[in-house]
Amino acid sequence: MTTIITNATLIPCTPDMPVIEGGFVHVEGERIVVAGAGPAPRVEGAEVVDAGGDIVMPGMVNPHCHMAMTLFRGLGEDVDDRLYRYVLPMERKFVTPQMVRAGTALAALELIEGGVTTVADMYYFETEVGRVVDQAGIRGVVGQTIADFNPPDHKTIDEGFALTEALVDEFAGHPRVTASIAPHAPYSTDIAVMNRVARWADDHPDVPVQIHLAEMDSEMEWCAKNHNMRPVEVVEKAGLLRKGLICAHCLHVSDSDIEKMAHAQVCVAHNARSNAKAGRGIAPVEAMRAAGIPVGVATDGPMSGNTLDLFSQFAPVTMFQKLLGHSRKPMPAREVIRMATIEGAKVLGMDGRIGSLAPGKQADLIRIDVSAARMQPIYDHYATLVFSAMPVDVRDVMVAGAWLMRDRDVKTLERRKVMRDALQVAGEFKAEMARIDAADGQA
Repeated sequence: MTTIITNATLIPCTPDMPVIEGGFVHVEGERIVVAGAGPAPRVEGAEVVDAGGDIVMPGMVNPHCHMAMTLFRGLGEDVDDRLYRYVLPMERKFVTPQMVRAGTALAALELIEGGVTTVADMYYFETEVGRVVDQAGIRGVVGQTIADFNPPDHKTIDEGFALTEALVDEFAGHPRVTASIAPHAPYSTDIAVMNRVARWADDHPDVPVQIHLAEMDSEMEWCAKNHNMRPVEVVEKAGLLRKGLICAHCLHVSDSDIEKMAHAQVCVAHNARSNAKAGRGIAPVEAMRAAGIPVGVATDGPMSGNTLDLFSQFAPVTMFQKLLGHSRKPMPAREVIRMATIEGAKVLGMDGRIGSLAPGKQADLIRIDVSAARMQPIYDHYATLVFSAMPVDVRDVMVAGAWLMRDRDVKTLERRKVMRDALQVAGEFKAEMARIDAADGQA
């Protein structure tokens, strides 16, 4: 199929980050033929879409998420010990393949509506996550979590590796779904398990590795107490600090840590909103990027950050760096959009295929309506995207040349079924919370 988008304000996210007024995109099959200025080509039988001056840009990349946790969104927000009171017991009781499918479908719907075309996930029952990602038509890195805290889908580390092997087998050669292994964090795997992951990764060089790293004070304390090291040093000792490692958070990293990370060629998924909501601090994003570490804009799970909307991450990403620098200059809006597209793609090792509107790349793109009052006037398109745009402004979404959403209508998921399945699980959660509260009251 041939699609030609005309009369667009192109933000191609190519190296010099231009803005091209009156631009066009020519798509053949699943790839971009050309994106640029001037008259669009005439191709017999092509679908022609007049963008009416709207922004057309690459689909956005969310490099760290826990999709199925949409079903925990907003649960126990004002309860200090909600993790141990509600979340962990309910995960062990309710996280099943069926629950993961329902939560992941809700997440996929939200991602598409918000212009996110690629996501990296780490959770449990990840074969189910991959199947939903496939059905939704988005692109995904699906990471099987491995941990030693009795997670819902494996009781032993051996079982965790077996699940990873099955995940790799199921999605081998898939054009959009990439299997991944995800050791949870240094404190929940320790050196022996991370070393085993490293050796496994040596034998599976095409499988990405994801990990939470340097996220919390308690993690810092655990690493110091058990190894007299910082988290980055613990991962390095385990042999896992390596090229392409996708490190989520990285709040508590020193200059020495950053030097080690840059030398090892790791990548970082930055979760500004989630980090701030938990009061955990501000990641030194500018310092990491200055050292050559690719950093993408991520949402974290919807229990932590509540939304899978990248637009709501943009202002915190830049504002927090401005606070660190005591100036308006750090982290310009243009750099935030770079991080949300081509740099986020690089974090996932996909920048050769997605992340910019360039000839030969996959046709993953979005159209953003600029007609809302809060979007006008536009002096700087990047500033408008970072500080004014919202998911509701995303009008059309395409992945691999196929439309996933047209005029806000998602084509690949049945909205009523997604909502029905999600709310059914939410009802079970509410009943369990009431039971927990009643039991505490009786005690």
